[in-house]
Amino acid sequence: MREHTHVDDSHLSIAAVRACRERLGERVLTTPVHRWRGPKLASAIGDDVETVLKLELFQITGSFKARGALNVMLNLSPDQLARGVTAASGGNHAIAVAYAASVTGAPAKVVMPRTASPIRVAMAKAYGADVVFADDIAAVFALADTIVRDEGKTSVHPFEGPLTAQGTATVALEFSEQAGPLDALVVPIGGGGLCGGIAAAMKQLQPSCRVIGVEPEGADSMHRSFAAGKPVGIDAVRTIADSLGAPMALPYSFALCRDYVDELVLVDDDALRRAMKLLFEEMKLAVEPAGAAATAALSGPLRDRFAGRRAGVIVCGANIDAAAFGAHLAAAET
Repeated sequence: MREHTHVDDSHLSIAAVRACRERLGERVLTTPVHRWRGPKLASAIGDDVETVLKLELFQITGSFKARGALNVMLNLSPDQLARGVTAASGGNHAIAVAYAASVTGAPAKVVMPRTASPIRVAMAKAYGADVVFADDIAAVFALADTIVRDEGKTSVHPFEGPLTAQGTATVALEFSEQAGPLDALVVPIGGGGLCGGIAAAMKQLQPSCRVIGVEPEGADSMHRSFAAGKPVGIDAVRTIADSLGAPMALPYSFALCRDYVDELVLVDDDALRRAMKLLFEEMKLAVEPAGAAATAALSGPLRDRFAGRRAGVIVCGANIDAAAFGAHLAAAET
């Protein structure tokens, strides 16, 4: 773990995270954990790693995002809720904000790229959100800013901020209680809100657990930010893991990751597809590419690193349509 910087992580004390989990209540699920055993996994990562999955794909809305979005919105004033919320998202966060709006009684207008998965658009609409579109992710963020300015809505950011991280930290709280001691915890990184929150909590709950963040090669903003020593962006997102396609790192999430994440690794799209196929064939899980990122890391750059030890894996989401899922499996290298 790196030298602590000056980020305000008071929201991430274990007492605060426990209070957050109680506040979220039954509006989010305590997702199950499962010890994965089987010959395909043994072939991919070695037969002496005890692999424990945290199945956030079973969360309400199909990804971990409901935790942070709802926590942010539960902290809004009645006036803010009445004016409504907006969000910029490629998909999963839009669904989560739509859900959080439906349970808090707030109107939601979410902005998504025109290329967004139709199933994600449909899910956001099913929760009652007004969905509007922009041409690319930069335009999506710009339009969301315009909605804040012109309509008085509150922006619910997809990954940045103390309340978002506090929500994602509840994943670590549950996982630690459910799985017991872990030697390593492998967490996907998009913007860093999931990994930062989980890492901050896990380092308090299990200080010796090594927290490893995973990025796709085509969306490596956190790697570049670590190298630069400050948050930086990328010129374009080039990965099938669109849920991890944050175009930039931002100060709070970057600082959390710098303080609490021990190591970053990269996986390419072929590795993501192979991991999707592995999870489907042996665990019977149909995950989106982002949901396979931690498995791809364990069977790729982290292979042989945790022989004889216990590794936790975050399976973060599964919002993908059948045609896209089938195409990725068909393209997976064997």
